[in-house]
Amino acid sequence: MVEVEAGKVVKVKGSRSSSLRSGVPCSKGRALPDILNHPERLTFPLKRHGKRGENNWDRVSWEEALNITASKLNEFKQTLGPESIALGLGDPKGLELVFLQRFASAFGTPNITTPGHLCHMPGELASIYTFGSACVPDEEKSAGCTIVWGNNFPDTHASTISISQLRKALANGGKLILIDPRQTALSPYASLWLKLRPGSDGSLALGMIKVIVEQQLYDREFVDKWTVGFDSLVERVRSYSPEKLEEITWIPWSQIVTAAKLYATSSPASIQWGNALDHTSNSFQTCRAISILRALTANVDILGGDLLVEPPPITRPGHFMLLREFPRKIEKTIGNDFKLAVRSAFVPRQSIVKAILESKPVPIKAVLLFGTNPLLTYPGADETYRALTNLEFLVVSELFMTPTAALADIILPAATCLEFDEVAPFPSADGVVLAYPKVVDPPGECWSDIKIINELAKRLGLGSHFWQRETEALDVILEPSGLSFETFKTKRILQRAKRFRKFEADGFRTPSGKAEIYSSQLSGMGYDPLPSLGIPSPETDEEYPLVMTNAKIAAFCHSAHRNIRRLRRGVPEPIVELNPATAARLGLIQGDLVYIETKAGRTKQKLSLQEKLDTRVAMVSYGWWFPERKDGDLYGWTESNINLLTSSDPPYESGIGSLNLRGLPCKIYKA
Repeated sequence: MVEVEAGKVVKVKGSRSSSLRSGVPCSKGRALPDILNHPERLTFPLKRHGKRGENNWDRVSWEEALNITASKLNEFKQTLGPESIALGLGDPKGLELVFLQRFASAFGTPNITTPGHLCHMPGELASIYTFGSACVPDEEKSAGCTIVWGNNFPDTHASTISISQLRKALANGGKLILIDPRQTALSPYASLWLKLRPGSDGSLALGMIKVIVEQQLYDREFVDKWTVGFDSLVERVRSYSPEKLEEITWIPWSQIVTAAKLYATSSPASIQWGNALDHTSNSFQTCRAISILRALTANVDILGGDLLVEPPPITRPGHFMLLREFPRKIEKTIGNDFKLAVRSAFVPRQSIVKAILESKPVPIKAVLLFGTNPLLTYPGADETYRALTNLEFLVVSELFMTPTAALADIILPAATCLEFDEVAPFPSADGVVLAYPKVVDPPGECWSDIKIINELAKRLGLGSHFWQRETEALDVILEPSGLSFETFKTKRILQRAKRFRKFEADGFRTPSGKAEIYSSQLSGMGYDPLPSLGIPSPETDEEYPLVMTNAKIAAFCHSAHRNIRRLRRGVPEPIVELNPATAARLGLIQGDLVYIETKAGRTKQKLSLQEKLDTRVAMVSYGWWFPERKDGDLYGWTESNINLLTSSDPPYESGIGSLNLRGLPCKIYKA
């Protein structure tokens, strides 16, 4: 519910009548008036003069900014081929992804990088290769057992349920298994809290599978009738000893057994998994193992379990964004060894960075970035900086000046939510699509990203694949529903009737028509058809004795919002958390400024002591820079940046390109 006065948003509050979640906006939603009306919004296009990073800009018109961009892109396309252009997307504010993919198809470049390899896609693809569909928990029915795995949804809202729904389930006898090395708002409600070693989630899942199959806790009828590959799985997990799994996960075998029994015998049961699972070189197979847990216990497509997602009644994204008359050249795709990523039409971020620096497999000369701040969010920040400064042409679409935007040749001022019309799917099993009608005009000359892409396409001679006005595309997307956007924005919600046990009538959308514990598709691509322990996490040693991980901060979205006073007041500076016993051993006290160091580099944050954090773990803040610093040092991007501690080098997940951002050995000492 948005209140508007004199053409400006002044208040955002929850709609108690909403059928989605609990009608309570997060802190970022409540801060929308501060974000939209901020005096430092970028409000007109800018062209750099002087050296990169010096923050010297000239105001230009949209006509000039787009003409310069189109001219540069055409120049590189004619001399080096369209593959010399890369496109990058971060946190989407609307339909940027489908528009940008459509633009890439028409222009001829397959090189578009998204956060997919580190966010969402490992789990979605694991579900697809197991069940033929994405899988999400049933938010309407309280489960007998809920596993919250690498997901702190009270802070991040990365869930289809709310904490109030979870409390209701627990009051009715339900159980909560919390899998997280750190205390969260959910910890007091947990029947069992497993504080695993960061990055060892796949080994924990395989340990639970071992218990379920060897103690015959699986649903025999479902497994016999609706799965393939069970016998191969039994052979695989037989070789894993309890002692080895304890060593990898830090969890006593007795607790792994308890968790497996509780999940397997508490029907219906659901698993709320989160982004933490995507941040290792075993991400895809970790999510495959968790998908198989669902299959073994028959908690698939049942009331209160994990439901197979039915496509929403809109134009399928693949039909909209990938123009079939322009097939992508796999051999010219950066990172084409990552077959699952290429099939999903994205390139892992580190592959783009290395291609810029090494000119392999193609030279990358120009990059267009939408809603992303790579200096803070890409692994291996030093290497990312070298890549961005080596580019011949960089365009950034942004709300505010950021360390990355300060390196650009052209900056385009972006509109944000409430400032343009859009439609978006809601993460649920019944294909919910929401209308987000424009509420206020954007400030100054800001354009939505989809308008920027649409207008740039026209100047590149690609107008026949786009629209006179970008909003016409909304009707194309909604066409299967029979609604126009004008009609839909009064209806607001488009929702399928929820169906359970769809596989009984339709089978699973897999080659076998069953849930594939053993995936012949993966085998055919040269990947392990069964989940395995995979690449072990890096080992600690005498020099680097602690294990580093991180958690998102409720007040911020990735690297954004450090300039929003209302949000920054609650979290004014970057914090690294340690157990008090660990700090005492290191001669550190609460509030000390400390260095966190890995083999890749070091960064500085303020120490906070957390009693219930494992004594071997360091919880480091993510996404920190300092918008208030105008000293020409790219807003202090190196001071507290966690990605100075990560590396963009192997090992990588072989199909999707994920890499280790958690479980990294580190040391901490006073600054």
